[in-house]
Amino acid sequence: MEQVMASIPDFEIAETGISKDNSAEAEQFKIRVDEIFQKVDELEQKVNEVEQFNLNSSKKQQSSSKGSSMGKEQDKGRQVPSIKKQQQDASRREAAAAKRMQELMRQFGTIVRQITQHKWAWPFMQPVDVKGLGLHDYYEIIEKPMDFSTIKNQMEAKDGTGYKNVRDICADVRLVFNNAMKYNDEGSDVHLMAKTLLEKFEEKWQLLLPKVTEEERRRDEEEAEAQLDMQLVREAAHAKVVRDLCNELYEVDTHLEHLRETVVQKCRKMSTEEKRNLGTAIARLSMEDLNKALEIIAQSNPAFQAMAEEVEIDIDAQSESTLWRLKFFVKDALELQSRSAMSTGGNNNYNNKRKKEICDAIAKTAKKKSKKTSS
Repeated sequence: MEQVMASIPDFEIAETGISKDNSAEAEQFKIRVDEIFQKVDELEQKVNEVEQFNLNSSKKQQSSSKGSSMGKEQDKGRQVPSIKKQQQDASRREAAAAKRMQELMRQFGTIVRQITQHKWAWPFMQPVDVKGLGLHDYYEIIEKPMDFSTIKNQMEAKDGTGYKNVRDICADVRLVFNNAMKYNDEGSDVHLMAKTLLEKFEEKWQLLLPKVTEEERRRDEEEAEAQLDMQLVREAAHAKVVRDLCNELYEVDTHLEHLRETVVQKCRKMSTEEKRNLGTAIARLSMEDLNKALEIIAQSNPAFQAMAEEVEIDIDAQSESTLWRLKFFVKDALELQSRSAMSTGGNNNYNNKRKKEICDAIAKTAKKKSKKTSS
C-alpha cells in the first residue's frame, strides 16, 4: 500500500486542491463534515437498534401460541393506548383484582373459622411447644412448623406482609395438618384428629375452588391484555423513533452534501497531471469503491451508465466539481484500504474482470487524449 500512495503524491493530506487563502475556511468545512459523519453513524446505530427491536417483536408474534388468524385481526384493529391511559387502566385492574381477591379471602376465612371451631382443632391452634413437650427431634422432622394462630395473624396483617392469594392460605392450612400427621404416628389421637380435619377442610375447599380458578383465569387474561397493550405502546414508540431518525438522517445527508458542494466550488482547476494521477488512483480502488466512484460520475452525468457491461470513463470530460468529488472520495477510500490491509482478498473472478475492464477503459481514454495532445 506504501507503493500505491507513493505513486499518487497529490493525494497526501496536505493537498486539498484549495488555495492557501481559503485553506483555513476549507479546514473548518472539513471539521464540520467530520462532525456530520459522526452524527450520521450515531443515528444509523440507533436505527439499527430499533429495527432489531421490531425484528424481535415480529419473531415473538410468529412464535406465539395465540397467534391465530382471528387474534391477528383483533390486534390490527386494536387502538394503541397512551402510556398514561395504560397506567390508569393497570391501576384500575389491580384495584378491582385486589377487591375480588379480598372477597375470596373473606370466604376462605369462613372456612378457616369453621375448621378451628371443631372440637378436635385445639392441638393446632398455637405453635407446638417443642421445649415444653420435650420434642427434641421436632425440627429435624418438620421443616416448616405451622399453626392456625400464625395463619390468622397473616390473614389480618395490615403492613403488607400478609397473604396475597387464597392458595397461599390453603397451602398453610394443609401444612398444619400434614405436619401433625408426619410427626405423630398413624395410630395416635393427634394423627387421627389432623387427618379428619384435613378431610373436612378439603371438602369445603372444593366448594370455593371454582371461584378461585375463575379469578385466576380472569387475572391471566387481564395480564395478557396488559402485556399486549405494553407491546403496542413500545412498537408505536419505536416506530416514531424510526421516523424521526430517518428524517434526521435525511437532513444531515442534505446538509453534508451542501457542505461538500461548497468545498468543491472553492477548489482550483485540476491540472492534467492531477487528472492522470486521479485515473491511476481510481484503478487502485476495490471493486466496491470503484462502483461508488462510478456512481459519483453518474450523479453529474445522467447519460452515464455506471452499471453497463462496458464503461468508458473520460477523465478530461468530467466537470471540476465531479473531479474534486472523485479525488476526495478516492483519497479517503485508499486511506481506509491502507488501514484495512487484512481484507485485501475476497474479490471473485467476475469482480476482478469488471474492474480490469473499467481500468483498461480509463487507460485507453487517457492514451487517446495523450495522442491528440502530442499531435
